Amino acid sequence: MQITTIDQPQSLQKTDRIKRIQTVSLLLLFIAGIINFLDRGSLSIANQAIRSDLGLSATEFGVLLSAFSLSYGIAQLPSGILLDRFGPRIVLGGGLLFWSAMQALTGSVSSFSHFIFYRIGLGIGEAPFMPSGVKVINDWFQAKERGMPVGIFNSSTTLGQAFAPPILVVLMLTFGWRMMFLIIGVLGIVIALCWYAWYRNRERFPLTTEEQAYLDADSKTSLNKSLSFAEWGSLFKRRTVWGMILGFSGVNYTQWLYLSWLPGYLQAERGLSLGNTGWVAAIPFLFGSVGMLVNGTVVDRLAKKGYPLGKTRKVMICLGLVCSAACTLLVVQSTSTAMAVAFISMALFFIHFAGTSAWGLVQVMAPSRMVASVSSIQNFGSFIFASFAPIVTGWVVDTTHSFNMALVICSCVTFVGALSYFFIVKNPIEDPQGA
Repeated sequence: MQITTIDQPQSLQKTDRIKRIQTVSLLLLFIAGIINFLDRGSLSIANQAIRSDLGLSATEFGVLLSAFSLSYGIAQLPSGILLDRFGPRIVLGGGLLFWSAMQALTGSVSSFSHFIFYRIGLGIGEAPFMPSGVKVINDWFQAKERGMPVGIFNSSTTLGQAFAPPILVVLMLTFGWRMMFLIIGVLGIVIALCWYAWYRNRERFPLTTEEQAYLDADSKTSLNKSLSFAEWGSLFKRRTVWGMILGFSGVNYTQWLYLSWLPGYLQAERGLSLGNTGWVAAIPFLFGSVGMLVNGTVVDRLAKKGYPLGKTRKVMICLGLVCSAACTLLVVQSTSTAMAVAFISMALFFIHFAGTSAWGLVQVMAPSRMVASVSSIQNFGSFIFASFAPIVTGWVVDTTHSFNMALVICSCVTFVGALSYFFIVKNPIEDPQGA
């Protein structure tokens, strides 16, 4: 895949007011991202304690994990069109409030079916988060300056995963796993109230001519044209959309496998105690955060040098997916805990390196008024597929008493994701209403 440079006009200057909006919006998204993945990681950290208390097998525990991811994936569809119609202030604020309430109530579960109900609620509530972040950055950042904001926003998710093991282990050992769920749920409710109080949708914010010109530089379409249901449905007929769904499935399958089962892998396969697992499990997710920030820096520099935004992101995605697949295979061959953690760390570095460019590619390939919808459709399809990761892994562990086959399957899925981006994602999505 050859990349050629093109001449770019000098970027317009942003005003102090736009800088403040960007800072506040990105900061709130960053904090919400950490809370989001504290919530997701809580079940994995409490794996052994919950299974012991409720008498669950590894397969049943995998079903609990997948109950979240399936509901999360399905709820992507309405969240995208709601975001494009009503904006992130209401949709993300309401979703954050709802998912945090579900998380807090999880501390009261008394049965397997009870647990599934709250996990489904958590998935529905969290569904608007990633599309909201993509839309916020698309609305408030110029096209050639979005790489680093996407990297920072995305890194909050892996920092949440990195902070989750030590923080949640301390909470669980101090208060028990039920109080752990309640505490982090209350934290999320506080952030939801802050988001609604301080964030404003761009469409309802009065902008000066200078601010409008800065934000609309290189934009494909106006944000003022509302997305009809027919236009939303037509997105499923686009080859590029299906390529993104299939390709991002490789990203999400890998992320979800490690998020769901890394603590269990370290305890069952490598013999670590719960206390040690909390600290060791943080290392790979920190590498994932670094991968996101490195990607953001690289794509922004390439953009400023005039390289095409779409092609550079596709190269970064394919490179990251192939390298992540190779590292996951090497985990199977590891002869020590240190070696296994090192290869898992590199697998997560590269998968999040690829994932950051994948979110950036949506902003390049889709018209501005369709960004949230395309993001949610991509996340919908990929999460439906990735939902099999916890169940497949649980079944493999119950059947073979080892994680090795599950890791080989993960590596294959990741590689197929790279092929999908390379061969299927070709042309930008055209806007039926024009520019």
